Amino acid sequence: MQLSSFLLENAVNEFAKLPGIGKKTALRLVLHLIKQNENEVTFFSNTIAKMRNEIKFCCRCYNISDTEICNICKNPARQQSLICVVENIRDVIAIESTQQFNGLYHVLGGIISPLDGVGPDQLTIDALVSRIKTEIISEVIFALNPNIQGDTTIYYIGRKLKEIPIKITTIARGIAFGGELEYADEMTLAKSITNRIAVENYISA
Repeated sequence: MQLSSFLLENAVNEFAKLPGIGKKTALRLVLHLIKQNENEVTFFSNTIAKMRNEIKFCCRCYNISDTEICNICKNPARQQSLICVVENIRDVIAIESTQQFNGLYHVLGGIISPLDGVGPDQLTIDALVSRIKTEIISEVIFALNPNIQGDTTIYYIGRKLKEIPIKITTIARGIAFGGELEYADEMTLAKSITNRIAVENYISA
């Protein structure tokens, strides 16, 4: 893409680094910013910089937070004995949008995938196990993407929790195998959470 300004070209290149943003979309966004008032653009850039510099991760569940403990974890109205285990923060947002879950979360930061070089030590699995041992937890719900990597992760964690007397379930397979939670419609995801099933078959071997 030949542009008449290096400043414009550099800005387009930076926007194009964002997921799902191609060069044409990046150019449209940059041209939109050029038309805006300078104060508005400064506020926009400062907001992004402030978010990146000051954002935290909850020390309890590893969700994104403005403080050491996220708003979900410290909400007394949430069911503190119920933990929903998810792969990433986008899955927390997807489940929250269903308004069908009133417990807490635990963000693993990924799933076990040897082919991608992701092992258990790179995830927050040990923190999850420690949390379950020290807190009063009645049920752990696995809400991981229905694929081989997700099933492997459930099996691995399930084995670690096998001796702990808690209920372990997984969301129902209303979501097609190989699908991703963040792209599931809210109704399907809500039903998958409501109709969750025991994961004994994963860990009985």
